[in-house]
Amino acid sequence: MSTTIEIDQDLKDTARRAVELARTHGATEASATAGRMREVEVQWRDGRLEKVSEATTRGLSLQLYLDGRYSSVSTSDLRPEALDRFIADGLAMTRALARDEHRRLPDAELYAGRAALDLSIEDPRQGQLSAEERQRFARELEEGARSADTKGAILSVTTGFGDLFRESYRVTSNGFEGGARGTQFVASAEVSVQDPDGRRPEESDSGFARFFEDLPAANVLGRRAGERALGRIGATKGESAVLPMAVDHKVSGRLVSMLLGSMSGASIQQKRSFLEGREGEKVGSDLLTLKDEPHVKRGLGSRLFDGEGLAARELTLFEQGVLRSYFIDSYYGRKLQRRPTTSSPSNLAWTLGTKARAGLLEDLRDGILVTGFLGGNSSAVTGDFSLGVQGFRVRGGQLAEPVSEMNISGNQLDLWKRLVAVGADPYPFSSARTPSLVFEGVQFAGR
Repeated sequence: MSTTIEIDQDLKDTARRAVELARTHGATEASATAGRMREVEVQWRDGRLEKVSEATTRGLSLQLYLDGRYSSVSTSDLRPEALDRFIADGLAMTRALARDEHRRLPDAELYAGRAALDLSIEDPRQGQLSAEERQRFARELEEGARSADTKGAILSVTTGFGDLFRESYRVTSNGFEGGARGTQFVASAEVSVQDPDGRRPEESDSGFARFFEDLPAANVLGRRAGERALGRIGATKGESAVLPMAVDHKVSGRLVSMLLGSMSGASIQQKRSFLEGREGEKVGSDLLTLKDEPHVKRGLGSRLFDGEGLAARELTLFEQGVLRSYFIDSYYGRKLQRRPTTSSPSNLAWTLGTKARAGLLEDLRDGILVTGFLGGNSSAVTGDFSLGVQGFRVRGGQLAEPVSEMNISGNQLDLWKRLVAVGADPYPFSSARTPSLVFEGVQFAGR
């Protein structure tokens, strides 16, 4: 279905005027993005309203190209006289920079083929929410969290509710124009509890959505946060062992982000990625099939074009463990002498399994369910990683005692080949949409 996105005329005029001024002042090429955002946040803590904030901002970001020289500048002062001076100063600075023959706008042909779709990423209710509704949601989050506590173990509950509206319009000097409007809602609850040994474990839960109606009910989300925190009571460091590892869908995105972080054009061109030169090579198990899908209805990462204006298209990243694509923008595409794909991921889409977490744990029988990652690091160059984890021991396919202060380490090329199950439960509150994942033979360091 085709659709016309109605963008504030002032934003269109500002972006167009900025590009015209840049060319007038001598820029070889230019692109400008004018935008505005309204954001409201409510924070509730232990039975009372703690903070309310509201901010509306407008601004302009400008990319200037001058005979191989490049700079990116931004301003919030959009008055005509201020804009003219700002652009003149920006070009004066650009003239002092070193030349780079690869710095120029994307080839205009890459703008072609933009889908004419209604992505459904703007909820009209966002502009109608009242202060009372926002505060009530935050209060009910706390009530939900405390409803999970039958023994008086909860010490403190902090909840939050926020929503934002964002609108932008981009113009380039070589023929691109396009705008986007979208909303986002976020709700969260953080709970601390009293452990008999004196510790104060903390846990949280949250929800993100384009539409208010897609958030979990406040009492349900709050109760989940309370249950997660109460589940940490009595957690101990487990024994060191090589065990199967299940990763809850809420946190499995951490592992995926480590993998995708090595797939940027910059990392590939600079040979600072363990995936450099491995395109077409099997780097994971047959269960690793992953695509980038920009046109998901109500998707948190949905878009018709990326940050450069390149038309958004589906991109296969991994196919049965074989690496198929990188995230390559126009700049690094020129340096690598290959066609650009896109500068960054939008929404991820997995080839899902048939079982959610409970079914995966039944099949797992004996191992560890990871429900949180605590610090750690991963090298994009070598693929080596070391992560702190917490979660639960799994015995007989059921959750047993909570564990914490454990560590997993290894190399991503080995880890992803150990992927033995993919859940049927993609996490709905992230653009990564990761399901629960199961890996065999993972080294856990504990006591």
